[in-house]
Amino acid sequence: MAKRFFLYVLTVLFSMGSTCAQIAENSPLFSELQKQDSVFFEKAFNTCDFTYLKKAVDENLKFYHDNGGFQDKKLFLKRTKENICSDPLRKPIRKVVPGSLEVFPLYDNGFLYGAIQSGEHQFYIREPGKKDALGGRAKFTTVWTKKEGTWIMSDVLSYYHGDPGTRRSDIADPVEQLLKDHKIPTLGLGVIEKGKLTRIQVYGTLDGKTTAPFNSLFNVASLAKPVTAMTVLRMASLGKWNLDEPLDAYWIDPDVAKDPRHKKLTTRIILSHQTGFPNWRWQKKDHRLSFESDPGSKYGYSGEGYEYLRKAVENKFRKPLEVLAEEMVFQPLGMEDTGYIWNEKKYAERWVTGYDENGKPYETVKNTKANAADDLVTSVEDYSKFLIAVMTNALLSEAVGKEMKTPQVKTKKNKYFGLGFEIYDLGNGEIALAHGGSDKGVNTLVVMLPATGKGLVIFTNVNDGYRIYGPLIDHYLGEAGKKIIAIETK
Repeated sequence: MAKRFFLYVLTVLFSMGSTCAQIAENSPLFSELQKQDSVFFEKAFNTCDFTYLKKAVDENLKFYHDNGGFQDKKLFLKRTKENICSDPLRKPIRKVVPGSLEVFPLYDNGFLYGAIQSGEHQFYIREPGKKDALGGRAKFTTVWTKKEGTWIMSDVLSYYHGDPGTRRSDIADPVEQLLKDHKIPTLGLGVIEKGKLTRIQVYGTLDGKTTAPFNSLFNVASLAKPVTAMTVLRMASLGKWNLDEPLDAYWIDPDVAKDPRHKKLTTRIILSHQTGFPNWRWQKKDHRLSFESDPGSKYGYSGEGYEYLRKAVENKFRKPLEVLAEEMVFQPLGMEDTGYIWNEKKYAERWVTGYDENGKPYETVKNTKANAADDLVTSVEDYSKFLIAVMTNALLSEAVGKEMKTPQVKTKKNKYFGLGFEIYDLGNGEIALAHGGSDKGVNTLVVMLPATGKGLVIFTNVNDGYRIYGPLIDHYLGEAGKKIIAIETK
């Protein structure tokens, strides 16, 4: 039976001809199947998430293994539990070999009903406190079928198992080479096409030893600011908050209480970084907050402004920012791995350690209360969901969504700040929205193209991770990316 099915798959592959050949890696279907493969193994198989595994495979699954024989769904789940997940202290995990994936669409009278995906996977042995050990290697062929809008794994071939030392592939991932050249230990990469997340990949390790999983958690530093902005903007959309109301009714910082300029502070001024505050008061000799310019008079990036807004919002609604963000943003978007406050039980096992230039790890920031401007914890998938919501205006009223994307203050030629995001004027009415984050052992960047629905998430865990921004933006965002780079480098 296994031989007959294998011959059938080969027949399908070689009989497709020019109309159903292997599709390009930049096509939406390839990206979608790459994501499905990544989710199945890194989110479910490698973590023994049997709830997800049961939903991801067809009830009539046919699994063919060259050493383990034929398995239906029941036997596949049983053997996975017994052979893969029986010993939590010594866990086999699987990673796809970079560049090995191929995808072949399956049509019926012009209707796409499935796809064949083939490639190679490398196995590792994960043990606590040790670097993942190289294990065996094998090829795979998977038939994915689409049922009620969901991709289901229906047929699988796993074959050519062998010692990794007996055969090597010359296939190389250019992203891995980029990381190697710039000495970046870990990269979280998210690619959005036409308003949908098509690729999630985490390269490297959590701590120099353990291979980083699909749902690794990063400190994304100032990428907290857009989330704070969205929380407040949603309240404005719901009629609960006024963007232009003076904040002194809800909060006056004691350091500026005697300076009448505090009465000019509004949400609009704060979200567009026109407060006149320094970035942080602790950077000043006296460690006191003060105005360096009149509010609303010019651009000046300030984390203090966002913290000022947090205190005003919390005082009005009598809820901490973490709760408000959960209600306004996290729950509606299904962002289950995002928070301002450290959760040891939830975060520790998937945490990506940050490093300095000498490879020395920084101490993990474990906030006990929200900082509106810094130290957000999130995953590539969660923040990508957030960016998609920004581009599609899923959380805001039409009027507030338009305000968010409208330039509020110019920062340089063809670059502005809106309400929570930087805005690049790319010409011909096209804009890009972006925001970055930088801290000890953190360099992060997100970019969106609302007109085309494209987006890019880049998380790194070193001080100089920004060195790979240019190549990634150029590769994934094409001509728009080149324009963004040109604006930044002028």
